[in-house]
Amino acid sequence: MVNKKAVSASFVLKLMTLFYHHFLTKISFYTMQYDLHSHSIASDGTLTPIELVKRACEQGVDVLALTDHDTTDGLDEARHQAQLSGMKLINGVEISVTWEGHTVHILGLDIDAQNTQLQQGLAALREFRDWRAQEIGRLLEKAGIEDAFNGAQKYAHGNLIGRAHFARYLLELGLAKNMNDVFKKYLVHRKPGYVNGKWAALDDAIGWIRASGGVAVIAHPARYNMSATKLRRLIQEFKDVGGSGIEVVSGSHNASDRHNIGQYAKRFELLASMGSDYHGPENPWIELGRLQELPQGCTPVWTLFS
Repeated sequence: MVNKKAVSASFVLKLMTLFYHHFLTKISFYTMQYDLHSHSIASDGTLTPIELVKRACEQGVDVLALTDHDTTDGLDEARHQAQLSGMKLINGVEISVTWEGHTVHILGLDIDAQNTQLQQGLAALREFRDWRAQEIGRLLEKAGIEDAFNGAQKYAHGNLIGRAHFARYLLELGLAKNMNDVFKKYLVHRKPGYVNGKWAALDDAIGWIRASGGVAVIAHPARYNMSATKLRRLIQEFKDVGGSGIEVVSGSHNASDRHNIGQYAKRFELLASMGSDYHGPENPWIELGRLQELPQGCTPVWTLFS
């Protein structure tokens, strides 16, 4: 005679075993979603740090770095929201550098934002940013665009004023059709509102990042319009003075860029980073977490994170 209770218990045990193995399979195939380059209104983004973290969470990002230009002011607010959202926030900054006449951006990831050497360096860059914003306003006024500085200030929400804030004001005035157009007409070399950047030296920027315990990464290298020879020289010098990583996957990199920069990462033995360079929902082509995987053979930069 069949023991119905024993059969029922055996059936339940089998179901539990199948569920357990299915769960383990799902976990083993899950990969963490990293986005290690983003901006808030602390620099030239359009979302507050809280809004940025919430959006990253909605987009499935597990680990987010907030990397505002030359400031760490948004990190505390972002970290609090990340804790509430169950996300990991990486302390970051994007430092403006002048190298052989080019403006280059160096990300500092996993930094100690309280480090004195880092903050002194960033403060000097912000002083120049303040002067540059006033000079851009003066030049645009000279070109017939009244109250440009105050217009840009409105978009900066009391934070650093950058070219993007002037661009948004000029768009408001109907002087261009989109952000790229307004930059080309008013804010690049030989245009009415152009002011040459005088940023940090490469070795200084990397020194600040290393002093803060962080990892230095070349941001979006394919955007600099350098020859292959010059880009290789930048990468070699970056590594020689203590740089550790390069942004292989970026919101502004296409598939060819991803492949080429991935090859440079392996050739120069640099760690590979990935980030959207997200500034806000106004640009639907760039979204938090919407990134390709790192090329095969690249070592992720997050292997160095504390």
